[in-house]
Amino acid sequence: MNREDLIQKWLDHNLNPTELEAFKQLEDYPSLIKLDQDLIGFKADSINEDEALEHVWSSINSIKKKPNKLVATLSKIAAILVVCFGIYFYTTTLDTTSNTIASQQKSIALPDASHVELNAMSSITFNESNWDNNRNLTLNGEAFFKVAKGKKFDVETSMGTVTVLGTQFNVKQRNDFFEVICYEGKVGVTSEEKNMTLLPGDTFLIIDGKYIATEKENLKHPSWLDHKSTFKSMPYREVIAEFERQYNVTIEIDNINDSQNFTGSFIHNDIEIALKSITLPLQLKYSKTDNIIRLKRE
Repeated sequence: MNREDLIQKWLDHNLNPTELEAFKQLEDYPSLIKLDQDLIGFKADSINEDEALEHVWSSINSIKKKPNKLVATLSKIAAILVVCFGIYFYTTTLDTTSNTIASQQKSIALPDASHVELNAMSSITFNESNWDNNRNLTLNGEAFFKVAKGKKFDVETSMGTVTVLGTQFNVKQRNDFFEVICYEGKVGVTSEEKNMTLLPGDTFLIIDGKYIATEKENLKHPSWLDHKSTFKSMPYREVIAEFERQYNVTIEIDNINDSQNFTGSFIHNDIEIALKSITLPLQLKYSKTDNIIRLKRE
């Protein structure tokens, strides 16, 4: 059997006893065995990828120049290493994403038994394979968290990061709106505008780049978990946007100041009652055509 076939069968772990003896007689046998040991090291449960890769390439570079056949063989082995590392990085960096559509809520169990309730048109993304070492997720939208005690737990949004060790809190980030409410334990919030530590009942609120002071929260959990949206002195545009998310409709306004503050609530399971809840306090009239709702002054 020629040299190339021997090496190929060795790579496939398919040498019979006679072929194995012939393989051991190859002049570059020690170097090939060393590379095989590096491959075995790669398969271990715990590995420093950068150090391992550097070690393998150092081994290849340290081998004295051989005939072209050896160079070709080592190139094949290097290609195998590249593929192996590619598979490793792909499987260990692959993220898990959960999302909701309009009018939908979803319950999500994280790997450490922490629990997430995801509101309508929201998403979270996290790395499940590395969760034990890095409890970090990205939120786009709104979610309520019950965090199991353990290492630091970070919720990242485009407007700030929420950090806890074990607690219950709600995070809402929509466009230029960022709100964090602590219901249990202690929550740290970091943003460009302000950094705060929240205790139960405390709220952190940023609207259009400005920090807004708010009253203490008396509820034990966010009202949307009970299929009801509640607002305290919130810009009317936030009410409209949440209504659209919960009922999967488009709202058009006519000569209405959507920056005016609104205090009130609407339920998520009866659109007629909900419409009256957001229009009567402001003396507005509404009309519906399919999924389009028009609001105007009486």
